[in-house]
Amino acid sequence: MMLLQKLCGLVLVSIFAAHECFVSAQISAVGDPGMRRDGLRLAIEAWNQCNEVGEEAPNMGSPRYADCFDLYNSTSPIGLVHKVNESDNKLGISNSTSRGRREPLDVNQYAAWKQIYLGTKCQVQDKPKPWQFWMIMLKSGNMDTLAAICPNNGRKAYPFQSDSIFPCFGKGCMNMPLIYHDYTIVHEDHGTNNLRGSFYGTWDLDIAASVTKELITQNDSSYYEVVWEKEIGKGSWKFHHILKTSSKYPWLMLYLRADATTGFSGGYHYQTRGIMKTIPKSPNFTVKFTLDIKRGGGPGSQFYLMDIGSCWKNNGQPCNGDVTTDVTRYSEMIINPSIDSWCKPTSQQSCPPYHTLPNGTLIHRSDEENFPYEAYHVYCTPGNARHPEEPYNFCDPYSNPQPQEILQILPHPVWGEYGYPTKNGEGWIGDPKTWELDVGKLSQALYFYQDPGTGPADRYWSSIDLGTEIYRSDNQVAEWTVSDFDIIVPNLAARARTKMGTK
Repeated sequence: MMLLQKLCGLVLVSIFAAHECFVSAQISAVGDPGMRRDGLRLAIEAWNQCNEVGEEAPNMGSPRYADCFDLYNSTSPIGLVHKVNESDNKLGISNSTSRGRREPLDVNQYAAWKQIYLGTKCQVQDKPKPWQFWMIMLKSGNMDTLAAICPNNGRKAYPFQSDSIFPCFGKGCMNMPLIYHDYTIVHEDHGTNNLRGSFYGTWDLDIAASVTKELITQNDSSYYEVVWEKEIGKGSWKFHHILKTSSKYPWLMLYLRADATTGFSGGYHYQTRGIMKTIPKSPNFTVKFTLDIKRGGGPGSQFYLMDIGSCWKNNGQPCNGDVTTDVTRYSEMIINPSIDSWCKPTSQQSCPPYHTLPNGTLIHRSDEENFPYEAYHVYCTPGNARHPEEPYNFCDPYSNPQPQEILQILPHPVWGEYGYPTKNGEGWIGDPKTWELDVGKLSQALYFYQDPGTGPADRYWSSIDLGTEIYRSDNQVAEWTVSDFDIIVPNLAARARTKMGTK
């Protein structure tokens, strides 16, 4: 007991007090730990290739919708009070003077404003700060290179002839999807009360009148769907995702994200809203979730077991919204066994310069005997890096508003230390698993570029998500469920109290 007293900095009067001391050493970073809150907070956002809107889809408003509600269990039947109504969800640039806004905005700024507005409707007061919602993210990889809509590493772009890298069927190929919404309601089923709602839609604007959930069975039509279900008072929400590509839209993305409640989420240069009350910092956080992949999306589906996003400048300083000097940093674990390593002894430009062992030992990519080439799918250097180590590949300059750095890893024994899959097929179709990943420790060990002579960046991760990016593949279908999602971080307030108690 005396040892416990010293550890906790408290006068412990019972074994229960000692237990509470240790439990409080870690807390959830999200407002809805483990997705167990009956009163759901959920939103959806859609982006084009460079994480902008460009143009709203007809009659859809700005592509930001929310489904946020509280339960009143004292009534019979159980009642739901929705915080966001249809007129809120249909807000668009065409009626942008509504809701007290005065200054003019373009369609991209309006989407950012609408997300903040929906956040105020959904916000839950909490400590250390309020939170708003889980986020479903849609994105299309189509890009009209002749329209020069997407900036080049944060700077003005100029038209150029399309090539095989960027799909586009012609003018308008960067359109936003149609978004349809079934508000969450209570379903009574064999004596249990279940909550269920959904978002679904398509990028094919010419079939707006016939969009139903049966569209998934039709040939050559794009489709997405997210259905959420939960038994009242029991267990976790289960999010059921479907994504289908087509010949017109062969490069599509669908993620379930935990984003920061304020600031810049991964990949954006606008203020965003989210579920994370505390932004996780390397190396001290873990991520837990249950994932069941039912259909993989084909050989081009870069299914991310875990995708983490952040932003810091090449001199290590935090991002401030300057798209010419900010750099989005991504690391993604791909678990589709069809995706192989592009990092090889003969193509070292696709490898990070170093691999770091758990004990801190650095292995250079030129060390063919010891560098784990098969652990990496690809690495690319930010386009504004001043002194990248040769050989190098710059990242795609168009798919973020600012330059980006991407490090994609594959199942391999070197990641077993962090709880990640160590062999192909682990966690894939037919192998549903509950994961507990030491994302903090791994993210601290991964290589990210900085200009020589600059101090190391504090690695805060403002976006943590999972889902798939089906890359340039026609008529492929991915389907998966996610539940029990949580992010565990140190309880800094408890640590501070402990230090005070030991003085």
